[in-house]
Amino acid sequence: MEPIIEICDLSFSYPDGKLVLANINLKVMQGEKIALVGANGAGKSTLLYQVNGILTGQGKIHVGGMELTKHNLGYIRAFVGLVFQNPDDQLFSSTVFEDVAYGPIHQGLEKQVVRATVEQALKAVQMGELTHRNPYHLSSGEKKRISIATVLSMKPEILVFDEPTAGLDPRGRRELIELLLELPQTMLIATHDLDMVNLLATRTVLLAGGKIIADGDTKLILKDQNLLTMHGLR
Repeated sequence: MEPIIEICDLSFSYPDGKLVLANINLKVMQGEKIALVGANGAGKSTLLYQVNGILTGQGKIHVGGMELTKHNLGYIRAFVGLVFQNPDDQLFSSTVFEDVAYGPIHQGLEKQVVRATVEQALKAVQMGELTHRNPYHLSSGEKKRISIATVLSMKPEILVFDEPTAGLDPRGRRELIELLLELPQTMLIATHDLDMVNLLATRTVLLAGGKIIADGDTKLILKDQNLLTMHGLR
């Protein structure tokens, strides 16, 4: 079986010359839920943003069998749904419906198809009753769910999350984890939340200094207290 994501010899530096990713090689199989963990500055978010071309480094990335190039960028951004850490970076309309409908409308879908797609996406995140609400008046947990719905409306094969539980109270966090467990998409999740990793991810990739330090079964990596302590996770 071919990987749904394949990253080969990927390196990335910011304009100031700081090397953030160094020769990253990573294969992700369809249906995997993979956690990217590491201390602040390890390169987790930078790696996520490479997968759908928000940032572009040196090396090669293939997504769904397509090479990530300018020519394929539109297809890949529809294939890979990115959910930002802060929902306010993703929600900008006056109603929940408008936010979730934005992607399908720009895909050129007919009105009735857009409406059905929005209803389906909101149902998937259990937010169907909030269609006409203003997103800025929602709780943090509700905003997170609506952010996920804006991505689900594009029908992606891959979901990419940057710190999904950040800013949530215990109930909102629990409900979000339960939702992510139910979704069938392949997932890459950058997080410091090791309890969530333990519940959600079957595989964990530990980054430090822009390099992959460990990659394997989540249970085994989380049991390695020396490894976690050495890299600022305990």
